[in-house]
Amino acid sequence: MEFGVKKEGSAGALLLSSSEKVQRILKPSFSSTWRKMLLSTIFLALTSLIYHENILALGSSVVSAASPSTIVDAGYAKYQGNHSLAFPNTVSYLGIPYAEPPLGERRFRAPLPLNTARVALETKGKVVDARSYPDFCIQGTTGGGDAGGAGSEDCLKVNIYTPVGAKKGSNLPVLVYIHGGGYVFGNPANWPFEHWVNQSPNVVIVSVYYRLSSIGFLATPAMRDSANGDLNAGFLDQIQALKWVKQNIASFGGNPAKVTINGESAGGSSIELHLVANEGEKLFSGAIAQSVYRTPLPTPEQQEAVFTFYANHAGCGTGSDADKLSCLRKASVSALAMAQDAAGSSAFTASGYKVFHPVIDGHLFTEFPTQSILAGKFANVPLIVGATTNETLSGGTDIGAALKSFFPSITDQDVSALVAAYPLQEFGSADLQFQTVTGDAELRCARSLMGTAFGKKQKSWTYRYNQRTPGASAVFHAAENYVMFRGTSTGFNGSTTFHDLTPAESAFAEELIAYWLSFVRVGDPNKFKLSRSPTWTPFTTHKSRIVLQAVPANSSTAVSASSLENEGDEETKRCTLIASQVGDQQN
Repeated sequence: MEFGVKKEGSAGALLLSSSEKVQRILKPSFSSTWRKMLLSTIFLALTSLIYHENILALGSSVVSAASPSTIVDAGYAKYQGNHSLAFPNTVSYLGIPYAEPPLGERRFRAPLPLNTARVALETKGKVVDARSYPDFCIQGTTGGGDAGGAGSEDCLKVNIYTPVGAKKGSNLPVLVYIHGGGYVFGNPANWPFEHWVNQSPNVVIVSVYYRLSSIGFLATPAMRDSANGDLNAGFLDQIQALKWVKQNIASFGGNPAKVTINGESAGGSSIELHLVANEGEKLFSGAIAQSVYRTPLPTPEQQEAVFTFYANHAGCGTGSDADKLSCLRKASVSALAMAQDAAGSSAFTASGYKVFHPVIDGHLFTEFPTQSILAGKFANVPLIVGATTNETLSGGTDIGAALKSFFPSITDQDVSALVAAYPLQEFGSADLQFQTVTGDAELRCARSLMGTAFGKKQKSWTYRYNQRTPGASAVFHAAENYVMFRGTSTGFNGSTTFHDLTPAESAFAEELIAYWLSFVRVGDPNKFKLSRSPTWTPFTTHKSRIVLQAVPANSSTAVSASSLENEGDEETKRCTLIASQVGDQQN
């Protein structure tokens, strides 16, 4: 991960050398006090330049002046959007609330629908400036040595990207994007969509902020009683965002009856969960699941040990679980951030479940999603689902230890069966064997299982993403985000660095965006694909899938390097074995 301003000639580069240069310029006769004051003034000015430079990089476009043509009246409030200068077909409405702030006694509880009467009373008819990204949700640690805790609890917002001129009655198809980050971290500003709408100004795109880590997914059996809290609060945030879209997206030019949900990693997991959840009403009509994070869904009882550790670490370890939850609602964000980070570290020595993720709550989820999918109990909508070539979420060399860490309830018998299905002699190295066993179980087999099941009811399309990020030795997890989101490279606590794409990467990005938005528009990735792109055959045709990759550097961008292949019988067989272990893998 890379941080900071690195471009030569940038404000950052200027700051690095300014002190030495100014020291040479200042006259020796200047008093030390005056020299310090002048240096301090210059430093503060340059720091301001750096901040401005990084905000422009993060926000992807210069904030425009207010314009009546970029004001949306949602009925209860008017919002001023940003007409992008970098992507002139696009207007962005950033940080639009979709629920009441989950503060104080609302911590660890289901979101309340937005009180539009309150908003109308507070805004008094004035136009709300929605041209800057809002605070992201409280972050957990990435596990890379950082401390989480950045962000805000008042984060239940959406970013909306529309074509210029979109208005009520435009009836444009809608894409709702749910970000990844292991349900622990993630900032929607790191995955902007202005360039998507700029390329295809006939859709509306919504990106969702939802509560993360312990703030969004704290679980204990006491929370089955709603007086104490609500299980899966972060996922309930996503549902509330979809309900807000259904009720309000028409004001921004969207069609509430034509919504496609999309996400990658934990976002892909969220898509899978929405497809099987008991949500009570129809909230979407299509789905795109990228690199589905096949994380276990434990029971609240299986989360009790980590809950107890967390409460103790936050200074709320006495009394009943209800007492602990009451105390935790009064604890500072700093205390909660340190407690959730500690729970994922070696400080928490208990075996079993150590992360804050969705759980089987007996309401939204009464069985594991793989069970629902195999039984045909899912939303009957068209689907795109895929994975990257080499992805895994495990490290090390011990397959058994990795699987037991990821799937705490997996048995030795399960592990032995999996290792036997991936004999070392079929791989070029032990590293490739490790990568394939863990990657299939943790991520890739969702492609085969979901593609097969959905293809029996609807059309499904699957893919293998095969483009390395610059400098990578393989096509790792989340590799597609780099190309799809302007060279984003995420870092700690909601940060990212954007990199310039090569002509070949930019052409490839256009190809991917065209497939994705064609699916959003008509439920088929081929109708509005680029003319140079191959026709993407549905999975049900000989288990066909597309291999997505860019042309080599310095090659013609007038052609596509993507191609078709079939899922192999051995892959199908192995994924069937993995699915048979759903009771122990709990996913």
